Amino acid sequence: MENISIKFKNLFPENWKDYSLIDSGNGRKLERFGDFIFDRPETQAMWYPRLDKSSWENADGVFNPANQKGGNLGKWELSEKIPKEWVLNYRNLKFMALPTPFRHLGFFPEQSPHWDWTEIQIKKFIDKYKRAPKLLNLFGYSGLATFHASASGAYVTHVDASKKAIELATQNKELSQLQNSKLRLIIDDANAFVEREYRRKKKYDGFILDPPKYGRGPKGQKWEINKSLPLLLQNCRKIFSETAFMFILNVYAFRISSVSITTTLIENLSLQNGNIDFGELGLMEDGPRARKIGQSLYSRWYLK
Repeated sequence: MENISIKFKNLFPENWKDYSLIDSGNGRKLERFGDFIFDRPETQAMWYPRLDKSSWENADGVFNPANQKGGNLGKWELSEKIPKEWVLNYRNLKFMALPTPFRHLGFFPEQSPHWDWTEIQIKKFIDKYKRAPKLLNLFGYSGLATFHASASGAYVTHVDASKKAIELATQNKELSQLQNSKLRLIIDDANAFVEREYRRKKKYDGFILDPPKYGRGPKGQKWEINKSLPLLLQNCRKIFSETAFMFILNVYAFRISSVSITTTLIENLSLQNGNIDFGELGLMEDGPRARKIGQSLYSRWYLK
């Protein structure tokens, strides 16, 4: 690791107009998504809310976990004024928001610092090589990272094992008017796709990975992050181009540390040089004395 510069950075969104964290506490968070207010579980909010009880009771949607232990699965209590889905914006992106059974709303606002950072790296690459970089986004879900990168000038291949995720990504692609851009949306198991790309001698300049803790591929392929991630990273290394310039690994498994994620990235990608930022993605409340809530762990490698 002698030639790798490593820096710790916690990152928080800065450019949102259609999202804000209004208040938090008692294991919950009160958020605004466009014109609607939602009350969702947040185990890390180990303090008291600052707003009065009535502010929370006026939420348009409340998510209740399926059991007392919490977890992602559960049920929404929604006001009649909330549509099945509605359009939100992030800078030049347009995309759908919708309450899901997994307590999120079809995207993760805390990930926006990665989108903005990727845009900067893409522009540096284009300035240096006078061509668009080729990016691979694995576990791409609803596609916001993909479409932001595509709008920034990259060719992006977007892979997700879920047909519903690809359907939502297709809808978001049309909303952002990227129908004619050079990007691909593919339903596939991440590791199986990367192994095929290697056999096809395909190469990529940049990578974005946001793997779940557990999952299944379209053909029942089993994913367990502790066992599956090292192999996937090693396979990604095989399809690095000679001009590879960035790699983002984002993880929501909090039993893994950001230090371990960084070491996993370095070891399995056999990184010898460049720069790494690592830490947490989080959300920050509005107003003075804003409290912060960690949401995911990340490590990202890049060349200056």
